[in-house]
Amino acid sequence: MESVELVDVLKALADPIRLRMIQQLVDGDPHSKSSQFWGFEIQKSTLAHHFKTLREAGVTRTIVEGRNHWIQLRRAELDAKFPGLIDALTGHTTA
Repeated sequence: MESVELVDVLKALADPIRLRMIQQLVDGDPHSKSSQFWGFEIQKSTLAHHFKTLREAGVTRTIVEGRNHWIQLRRAELDAKFPGLIDALTGHTTA
């Protein structure tokens, strides 16, 4: 997390689909990478691109359990490094 820069996080979240993804992940739980969960009308390859962009920006982590892949917001780490950022972007607080 020490190499994560605010400009990279903001750049990743500037895309409306990725911002909506974060709003769905704000609960902190891992969620399936299955396209059915997300409800976006986009190709599977496009969804994979969005997952990769979020992961590379340090916003999410991917958890692999056998053939299942889960995505999770790095909420605690992001809150520690950029206090209030996720709340401001999602309108959701952890209090």
